[in-house]
Amino acid sequence: MKNIQNITKDLLYIGSSDRKLSLFEAVYPVVDGVSYNSYLLVDDKTVLFDTVDKHCCEQFFENLKAGLDGKNLDYFIINHLEPDHSALIKKVIEKYNNVKLVCNAKTKQMLAQFFEFDFDIENNFQIVKEGDILSTENHEFTFVMAPMVHWPEVMVTYDKKDKILFSADAFGSFGALNGNIFDSETELNINEYRRYYTNIVGKYGTQVNALLNKASSHEINMICPLHGVIIKENISKLVNLYSKWANYEAEINSVLIAYASVYGGTQNAAEVLATKLSQKGIKNIKMHDVSMVHHSFILSDAFKYSHVVIAAPTYNNGIFIKMEQFINDIVSHNLQNRTYAIIENGSWAPNCASAIKTKLETLKGSSFIENKITIKSNPKTNQEEEIEKLVNSIVNNIKKEG
Repeated sequence: MKNIQNITKDLLYIGSSDRKLSLFEAVYPVVDGVSYNSYLLVDDKTVLFDTVDKHCCEQFFENLKAGLDGKNLDYFIINHLEPDHSALIKKVIEKYNNVKLVCNAKTKQMLAQFFEFDFDIENNFQIVKEGDILSTENHEFTFVMAPMVHWPEVMVTYDKKDKILFSADAFGSFGALNGNIFDSETELNINEYRRYYTNIVGKYGTQVNALLNKASSHEINMICPLHGVIIKENISKLVNLYSKWANYEAEINSVLIAYASVYGGTQNAAEVLATKLSQKGIKNIKMHDVSMVHHSFILSDAFKYSHVVIAAPTYNNGIFIKMEQFINDIVSHNLQNRTYAIIENGSWAPNCASAIKTKLETLKGSSFIENKITIKSNPKTNQEEEIEKLVNSIVNNIKKEG
């Protein structure tokens, strides 16, 4: 049975949701599933915007057929070639062999990496570049190149008539759709928008800023992303958040405490630190045990918080495995402009603090509170003053930055 909804009088939602997927991109937990959004314009000329993941193939083609209602498919705009959006390109061309593939030169080049065509599609291509126009009689579309947001071939498409931005992976979120396709119909889970952005796009702040600058020259009444709900009421809110994230600005002037603890000593120190921070008036403190919480959630909070405390045991004369994975994740996603404090532990040779600092120093704008704490196995009563000094340094730094 078809499952389509009207977005406007001539624009249809023909995407699908997947609630059986446990790991998005084989990495990120998606307990609420994920949506794969595809759109169909039924004008004098018909236009398909991207496809869906191969697991949603049957539903997609049923939706597409129903949306076309006997019409031919004239144009197929490919904004992003990642397989969760492009898996069905070959099948679309097989079913609608006269369709024009509207894409940029990089997309055409990369298409051959994903598909082996046993028929000639050279005449199907309509290559576009920045600012080119596609008219469908009542609608006029222009194209904005968005390389590395977050793949090199990405572009976004703007409908001048209805002022709709088809934003590819930008402004997307984890989470399946539950009948409600507009942000006006459901509460936005900003934590999942942030987790999606930071883990999928977060490294490419410069490129995101470039796209935001280009998009600001267009009046936008609606954003149609490839994941998550269609945005109408929260455009300014999400654009502002994207600007913060792209510039690596913290959303909240408070403390994230990421700790690893084998036998409880490091956790005890982290818990005492959190209590003392609270007693000094710091609100909204967040703690994560890096061995128990998936790194994608911790990275999201690292983008959210201004100050990050790293508390970890020394392990094999280096950084505890799970903590090193988290720190590597911070570095690989290029998180900038954060203030760090470090607590190290070790039963005979506590020395991981220097290795932690060396990794984090590679990030632009990293600063460090120098009151490092060294624990041997378990924190002792006589170290309470040390913890108090670290707390005071963090509080004073927060007040200075606030």
